[in-house]
Amino acid sequence: MSAFARGGVRVRTATVADLDAVAPLFDAYRAFYGRASDPDAALAFLRARAERGEAVVLVAEPERAGVVGFAQLYPTFSSLSLSRVVVLNDLFVAPAARGRGVAGQLVDAAAAHARRWGAARLELATRRTNARALALYAAKGFRPDEEFVHLSVALDDVVAGAAPGTERAC
Repeated sequence: MSAFARGGVRVRTATVADLDAVAPLFDAYRAFYGRASDPDAALAFLRARAERGEAVVLVAEPERAGVVGFAQLYPTFSSLSLSRVVVLNDLFVAPAARGRGVAGQLVDAAAAHARRWGAARLELATRRTNARALALYAAKGFRPDEEFVHLSVALDDVVAGAAPGTERAC
């Protein structure tokens, strides 16, 4: 288990025992992005990722306080760069702990963790209107992707068959 400490806040890799403390923050993170609160589902999701080794959760703890922030990392790969990539998928700091550099420490710890994994880069996405997060990420060196357009589709919305003439473009 790795740890990263600065300014009275320690960031470390969470254990399964920490997930009960992380789940309310994860649920608040989901609510921030407009999802209905569901603490039980949030905890079940975190447990499933941990038990399957699909994610790493980092937690931020000030001295003599509980978990006040978390980041969740997902490893993946880039075929073009022939390298590992880490997705910083979730980052949240409790409102009472904001403005104290906790989010920046979580980003720094995520980058350190990605380096230990041998990743070539750390990627993330946030809402276009999340000005505070965008300012932090820009200060940490993140830049919008100028080369590729990132798209997504709900699998229930996938249209079977390509539009005539479009299959040659791919």
